[in-house]
Amino acid sequence: MKFIDEIKRRRTFGIISHPDAGKTTLTEKLLLFGGAIQEAGAVKSNKIKKGATSDFMEIERQRGISVATSVLAFEYKGIKINILDTPGHKDFAEDTFRTLTAVDSVIVVIDVAKGVEEQTEKLVSVCRMRNIPMIVFINKLDREGKDAFELLDEIEQKLGLKVTPLSFPIGMGYDFKGIYNLWENNINLFSGDSRKNIVETIQVSDLASTELDELIGDTAAETLREELELVQGIYPKFDKEAYQSGTLQPAFFGSALNNFGVRELLDCFISIAPTPRPKESDTRIVAPDEKDFTGFVFKIHANMDPKHRDRLAFIKIVSGTFERNVSYLHTRHKKKLKFSSPNAFFAEKKEIVDISYPGDIVGLHDTGNFKIGDTLTTGELLNYKGIPSFSPEHFRYINNADPMKSKQLAKGIDQLMDEGVAQLFTLELNGRKVIGTVGALQYEVIQYRLEHEYGAKCIYENLNVHKACWIQTSDTDSDEFKDFKRVKSKFLAKDKRGQLVFFADSSFSLQMTQQKYPSITFHLTSEF
Repeated sequence: MKFIDEIKRRRTFGIISHPDAGKTTLTEKLLLFGGAIQEAGAVKSNKIKKGATSDFMEIERQRGISVATSVLAFEYKGIKINILDTPGHKDFAEDTFRTLTAVDSVIVVIDVAKGVEEQTEKLVSVCRMRNIPMIVFINKLDREGKDAFELLDEIEQKLGLKVTPLSFPIGMGYDFKGIYNLWENNINLFSGDSRKNIVETIQVSDLASTELDELIGDTAAETLREELELVQGIYPKFDKEAYQSGTLQPAFFGSALNNFGVRELLDCFISIAPTPRPKESDTRIVAPDEKDFTGFVFKIHANMDPKHRDRLAFIKIVSGTFERNVSYLHTRHKKKLKFSSPNAFFAEKKEIVDISYPGDIVGLHDTGNFKIGDTLTTGELLNYKGIPSFSPEHFRYINNADPMKSKQLAKGIDQLMDEGVAQLFTLELNGRKVIGTVGALQYEVIQYRLEHEYGAKCIYENLNVHKACWIQTSDTDSDEFKDFKRVKSKFLAKDKRGQLVFFADSSFSLQMTQQKYPSITFHLTSEF
């Protein structure tokens, strides 16, 4: 049963956090253990020209932030691990929300000094809504930060999680001595030397023994004993089923930059994290061990390689095996497609794969067939749901700055919108194009990419819109609906799929409109 074994050795997870908590650094260190890279590029220091392996777009290297979700795969102790490193910056939250539909579990990174930040709260609430299993990694212990118990309380209160520490810090910041690993009962001493790739651990079978005092000094040993007694008294025992059903969250402490506490996290992760999970489609729930292939597109990335202008559609395999040169059904177009070079990833390095299993992420070269949320199957007509577009918060008209390049501009906007960087609306009244984004930083990214990847320049013009609402009505011929279209004609637009959207210029005018036209519903996400 090679097929079942392959599913059992897959772990696909996302890393989420507020910007700067150390997500990308942690990803790099995990790859280091998988032997995927020999030295990890630090994100902080500008001296290292290498840059982080998972940030490959030019703009990411300039700003030192991750803009697009990158996919990385590596093997560790016979387990095939797929990581999706997501952007932490809130302007790219939509990309992150979509990525969360493709993962089986999540690691939440928290900065020891700043504690729980707002972006973490938003993302964790999405995970809780979907019951995604979460492991908490408290990072940057080599810096002065909050007390461990205080942090664990904050995580429980602000994020609504129920945590249980599986490792515990000995001291912090200046006095940081190391970590006691409750999962394996051993101590890992901190040398402060990040060049040592993998630090030796010392087995401590009995906490009462004098061996502990010799290792870390009398005072630290005494404190550690008291703290561990407290931990065992306050927090629930770790229970794998509770973790996998999303009701209990194990917590680890460490310092990703110094490669400390990362191995503990990884070893525990591969033994407890869930294998690929079943997913709900519009007709039924699909289990990973079914023999027929199904999968869905959760992200599209244009111009991964600027020399080739290629577009890659990222597909998460839900069930069955995906094979090269076999034709599969694109359920939205109802047509068969065949892929001669499906890619597996390691940041920007890609390899062609002949066969992929549930849990894997495959990149397919796309000539414009795919949109985010599309489903591919062996032949069954089903669609995976749960990949909405959110109502944007910023709106601007987009104008062409160079009349000679209008074709390039149109193509660029089209492809970037397919990628889900932002949403494009066309006004009903005069056909002007409006770009709506979740965050303001995206406008810079769009402008930069249009110029560098498509050779087109654009200028923006502000547009005062409070919210864009998708319109739904049971009767399009009713007088009420006709009146609405006539009165509000200059506030109406169509989105990319041709759905009708209403631009409200303030929350007050939205309320008034809703009261005036009770038979029309106004939605803030496109999936209703």
